[in-house]
Amino acid sequence: MPDIASIIEENFELVSVKPTDTPDGMEGGGWFCYEIAQGTNTIRGFRQGTRKAVTLAAEEIVDQLNERRLGKRARAELAKAKAAKTTGKK
Repeated sequence: MPDIASIIEENFELVSVKPTDTPDGMEGGGWFCYEIAQGTNTIRGFRQGTRKAVTLAAEEIVDQLNERRLGKRARAELAKAKAAKTTGKK
């Protein structure tokens, strides 16, 4: 069994984006399967679109997952920056 602490320390990363058949219950063509990994953990998702669009969307998911791993620090700094921008205060 892998060491949980070592898995938690690893970043999520986009492993692959591959064309796939239309998933059950869905319609249309142009589907891709993307895989995101963190150590031995794997997330597999499906998205319709161009390879470029699906890759960009999956990379955004990876970024969000890695931000969540760090806790709310990244979001707190973002909130402070937005508040300063709207109020004119730093």
